[in-house]
Amino acid sequence: MTTPALATESSPRSSRRSGADGDYARLLRRISAAGLMNRRPVYYAVRLSLVGIAFVAGWAAFVLVGDSWWTLMVAAFMAVSFAQVALVMHDVAHRQVFRLRRPTEIVGRVVGNAGIGLGYGWWQDKHTRHHANPNHEELDPDVAPDVLVWSQRQARASRGLTRLIGRAQAYLFFPLLMLEGLNLHAAGVRALRNRSVKHRALEGALLFGHFAAYLAALFVMLPADKAFAFLAVHQALFGLYMGCAFAPNHKGMPTLTGDDRPDYLRRQVLTSRNVRGGVLTDLALGGLNYQIEHHLFPSMPMPNLRHAQVIVRDYCAEIGVPYHETGLIASYREALRHLHQVGAPLRAGD
Repeated sequence: MTTPALATESSPRSSRRSGADGDYARLLRRISAAGLMNRRPVYYAVRLSLVGIAFVAGWAAFVLVGDSWWTLMVAAFMAVSFAQVALVMHDVAHRQVFRLRRPTEIVGRVVGNAGIGLGYGWWQDKHTRHHANPNHEELDPDVAPDVLVWSQRQARASRGLTRLIGRAQAYLFFPLLMLEGLNLHAAGVRALRNRSVKHRALEGALLFGHFAAYLAALFVMLPADKAFAFLAVHQALFGLYMGCAFAPNHKGMPTLTGDDRPDYLRRQVLTSRNVRGGVLTDLALGGLNYQIEHHLFPSMPMPNLRHAQVIVRDYCAEIGVPYHETGLIASYREALRHLHQVGAPLRAGD
């Protein structure tokens, strides 16, 4: 199977756009003819029910276990259930579940803002921009320099804490993911100042309602030491799970800069990585392991992605577009290798 070179500064060139605009249209016709864009209401009814049951079961176990250090096991379970709720919200936001905007937004805000304290409006805007220009340093918010840097150009321009962390960011990556849960909560709150976020009052009320209920439950049911320990374990494992679910998708794949924007099909395929695995991988990653197919067809229901993969992979081979797929551990290895290469100028003192 052909794979793209994973050089630090490599990127597909916009010259590939010539004569390629029809490639995606032909692929879409094949996918549509196979019925893979059709809704899967029974699947999502079952999935939403099971995730909802797991979410409620976690809180029930929290109450039943009560003042005991065993509550930290409940915190670990709830980290998984919160992450599964977030993955469901992802599918809802892409209109894989509901065709209409109104039920999509209602469910997205209920499960996101109220359920797990993740701002739906902020996340939807950010994720939409990511899908439009994946791995584009100026246009994709997921590769904007923040705590970590994603290219040597960003590394050389970094300052302060980011520059310090960048020297060893490959080694710090997984520990830093334990802060991602808190970062997601904070980002949703910060976005409430942005006038472009729709229904900010509702978003804010649901977010702060979640935070108030969550903290009240912890400090009413548990003494302070166990409450803080529960908070730390729950949020750290939630952030680690979320980071581990999203990191394999694009990190370490070719990046784009400036006017370097290939046609839609190549822009999505060449910057994305699939992760091989079975049903357990699909469940754990929420279908994001079929990242290439998801980026090509964002509204395709998750259970259809596995079937679409066969068509997409064969089509890419047919038109000569590299299609990169690897195992889960290898995907992390590629991402960490990329992070280490990016930090090279900082370690050299540039």
